[in-house]
Amino acid sequence: MTVTNKASAWDDAQYMRFADERTQPSRDLIARIPLDAPARIVDIGCGPGNSTDELARRWPGAQLTGVDSSKPMLDAARKGWPEREWIEADLRRFRPEQTYDLVFSNAVLQWVPDHATVFPALLDLVAPGGALAIQMPFNYNSWGHRIMREVAAEGPWAAKIAGSRELYPVEPPGFYYDLLTPRVRALTLWETVYQHVLADRAAIVEWFKGSALRPYLEPLDAAGRDAYLAEYLKRLEPHFPLQADGKVILPFPRLFIVALR
Repeated sequence: MTVTNKASAWDDAQYMRFADERTQPSRDLIARIPLDAPARIVDIGCGPGNSTDELARRWPGAQLTGVDSSKPMLDAARKGWPEREWIEADLRRFRPEQTYDLVFSNAVLQWVPDHATVFPALLDLVAPGGALAIQMPFNYNSWGHRIMREVAAEGPWAAKIAGSRELYPVEPPGFYYDLLTPRVRALTLWETVYQHVLADRAAIVEWFKGSALRPYLEPLDAAGRDAYLAEYLKRLEPHFPLQADGKVILPFPRLFIVALR
């Protein structure tokens, strides 16, 4: 789901410039969900519908619902799959009348505070015998994120950007283990570090423009955004060496959780 601290618009086209790389974690999460035929599935933070479509491929007989807070993202989802149910809602206030056999969330909860409250609330949406399945980027301390925060704080734009994004680092796996284990019959956690091969360092900038950089860029005018991105690109250089063919590798760790009720 697209959740931010300030009102902002998500660009589905920019986000999906790396569609295969952004969709692969949802495929990997789906592959580890031990449900044979869930009747009702909700995709919390469905974005433009790419993860929801992966769920439909795995369980074609299920009733699928996609939930997101971004109208542009939902417009893209409705355009791609008009036959499915798409709901505009904030996940923190989403309280459907019925429970689901599978509550699925791919790359959204890193935008949401208070996991100690949010995760049990999501678990309450799961029917007995069902599953809660979550994937979150686990890269708060990666160079890509560290540099974007440094540039935001040190440049002439610092005053404009200040407060544009509150940061909610994903907790260590042990936090989720202790939080969820007393509430479920089985819990699986794992981490995968994806090694994304990108065309050049500029592609790293384009990657993050579709996600983590948005709150930093939004308060700036066009000239300010260009200057910020130029400085960000320059500071990436020592941390992302070029490969022999001129490409770069972007390591991207993600945390996966599957909890069975």
